Amino acid sequence: MDLNQPLPLLGGLSPVRFMRRHWHKKPLLVRQGWPGVAPPLTRAALFDLAGSEDVESRLVERRGDGWRVRQGPLPRRALPPVSRPGWTLLVQGLDLHVPAAHAMLAPFTFLPAARLDDLMLSWASDTGGVGPHLDSYDVFLVQVQGQRRWRVGPCLKPGQAAWQPGQPLKILRDFQPLHDWVLAPGDLLYLPPGWGHDGVAVGPDCMTCSVGFRAPAQAALGAEILQRLADAGDDDADDSPPPRLYRDPRQPATAHPGQVPAALQDFARQAVARLLAQPLALERALGEVLTEPKPHVWFAAGAGESGAAPVASGVQLASATRMAYDARHVFINGESFRASGRDARLMRMLADTRYLAARDCARLSPQACELLDDWLGSGWVLAGTPAV
Repeated sequence: MDLNQPLPLLGGLSPVRFMRRHWHKKPLLVRQGWPGVAPPLTRAALFDLAGSEDVESRLVERRGDGWRVRQGPLPRRALPPVSRPGWTLLVQGLDLHVPAAHAMLAPFTFLPAARLDDLMLSWASDTGGVGPHLDSYDVFLVQVQGQRRWRVGPCLKPGQAAWQPGQPLKILRDFQPLHDWVLAPGDLLYLPPGWGHDGVAVGPDCMTCSVGFRAPAQAALGAEILQRLADAGDDDADDSPPPRLYRDPRQPATAHPGQVPAALQDFARQAVARLLAQPLALERALGEVLTEPKPHVWFAAGAGESGAAPVASGVQLASATRMAYDARHVFINGESFRASGRDARLMRMLADTRYLAARDCARLSPQACELLDDWLGSGWVLAGTPAV
C-alpha cells in the first residue's frame, strides 16, 4: 500500500494525512467511502451464528426509559420478532467466523495489526441502538445495509463521563451531541477514543460493521508480560542453575513480626529486575502477548495440508491467526521464534500480507519449512493463497 496515495475510504486523504489529522484526534465522516459495500452475511445467517456457543453475541433492547441486555448464545427463539422496534443484535469477532467479514479488514492495513481487535456486526430493528456511550478505542463504523443516525459529541477525558444510574449498560447521562448524521450504505464514520456517540436505526434491517482497535491498559499489559516472563523462567528450569532461594542469616530477632523485612522486599525487587534484564525478554514477551488468540478461539488441527503443499500452492494465515514480528523475532498465536536473514524477510512478508506465494515458500530454509509445516498441521496456516 502506498501510504501517500489518497484513498476514497478516507475521504480522499492519504493514510499519512489521515493519521496526522484524525487518528486519536477528531472524527471523520466519509460519504460513500466504501461504495457498493454489502453485508458480509445475511440476516438469517447472522441470527444463526448468534446461537453458537463459539460466538460472542449480545441482545440489547430498549424498554421505555430503561434497557435490557442478554448475553449469548442466543438461539432464534430468544430474539424478538424483526418487526418489533427498538432492539439490536451485536455479534463480536465476525471476522473469525465469516471469510467475507475477514476480507473487510484488508482496507485498514495502514494500521498496525497488533492494534486491531475485531470486526463487530450490529443488526437493528427500527429505532434500535445501544444508547449514547463512550468507547476507549478507535473505531471505523461502516454502514452496510439500511440507515443509522449517529449523534456524536465532544471528546471526554477519563473521569468526566457520568452514567445513567441503574442501567445494565454504561449510558451517558448528559450527552450533548455536536454532530448529527444519517449514514446510508457505503458511508463510513471514524471515531477516536472518548467521543460520545449514539447510533439509532432509521427504518428496519439496519446493519453496521464496526472495525475496532484495541487499547490495552498499561497495568494489565504489564501484568501479562510479567506472567509470560515468569512462565518462561519456569520452562527453562531444567536447563538452568538451581533456583535462588531467599536467605537471611543476619536476620535479627524482631519485636514486630508483622513487618515485611526490607531484605525480602529487595529480594523480590531483584527477582523482577532479573526477569527484565534477560536479553530481549521484554520484546519477546510483548510479542507473545499481542499475538495471543482471543479466548474461545480454536483452530482445526490437521486442517492444513503438509509436505510439499506450501511449495506447490503457497500458504495463507487462518482468519483467527495473529502474526507479528520485531527486529529479532517472529510471533504467531502467542509463540515466538528467532529469525534472521531470508527466513526473517519472508516470515515478515507473511505477517504483513497474510499470505506467502509458492515461489516465496520455495525460498525458505529447511528449518523454516519444517516450522511452516507444523503451523499447517495446527491449522494456524492454510495451503493456498487468496484469490486476487
